[in-house]
Amino acid sequence: MAGSDPKLPVRPQRGEVAAFLDRLARTPAPLKGPGRGRLLFALDATASRQPSWDRAMALQAEMFSEAARLGGLDIQLAYYRGFDELKATPWLADADALLRRMTGVSCVGGRTQIDRLLAHALAETRRRKVNAVVFVGDAMEEEPETLCHRAGELGILGVPLFLFQEGGDHRAADTFRRMAKLSGGAHCQFDANSARELRDLLRAVAVFATGGAPALEDFGKRTGGPVLQITRQLNRPGPR
Repeated sequence: MAGSDPKLPVRPQRGEVAAFLDRLARTPAPLKGPGRGRLLFALDATASRQPSWDRAMALQAEMFSEAARLGGLDIQLAYYRGFDELKATPWLADADALLRRMTGVSCVGGRTQIDRLLAHALAETRRRKVNAVVFVGDAMEEEPETLCHRAGELGILGVPLFLFQEGGDHRAADTFRRMAKLSGGAHCQFDANSARELRDLLRAVAVFATGGAPALEDFGKRTGGPVLQITRQLNRPGPR
C-alpha cells in the first residue's frame, strides 16, 4: 500500500538485468514432480497497484505462451488486498482461464500480507512440488525477519522466489533482496516504463520453471536482448 519515492530512478539498468539473469542461470534446476511444471504467481492487489494491474494480466498471458512451447505450465494466481483478504485460484493450465479470474479482481486499499502469501506457497509445495514463486509488488509493511525466515523455508524446499518490485521503496528493496538470496531466487526493480524488460524476465522464469536450465538456454537464444545473457552465463565454465 505504501507509495514509492518518485525521485528514485528504478528503471532497471543493464547491469541489474544482467545480474538478475545471472542469478536465474545459476539457480539449480527445479526438482520436477509428476506432470507439468507449477508456478505460483503472487500479486499485491492493494490500491497502489491499480495502475499496473492490467499490465500484469498481459504479462501472465505471455508466461503461459512461452511455457506452452515446452509442454505447458500450471499457474496459480494468489493475491492479497483490503483488510485481511488473501485469495488463490485453483491451479490453471491455460492463459484464458487465468485472465478471466484476473479481470474480476479490483485493487483495494490495505496493508501488505506477504507473510501469508509465503505461508500459502509453503503449504502448496508441501502438497505437490511448486517449481518457482513469482511475486510482483511495490511495498513491504511487515517484519523483515519474519519474511526472510519464510523465504529460507522455501529455499530449503527448493522453491526459488523471484521478486519483481515496482517503484523505489528502499525498505522493501532491502528485504526483497535478502528474501531472494535466502530462497535461491532473484530480485529486480521496475517502473512503469520497464514493461518490456519485465515481460522478458517473467517469460524467462516461466521457461525455467517448466524446463530448467536447458530450456532457459534455448529461450535466451531465441529471444535475444537482455535474455540472451542467460545463454552466456549457462555456457560459462566453472562452478555455479
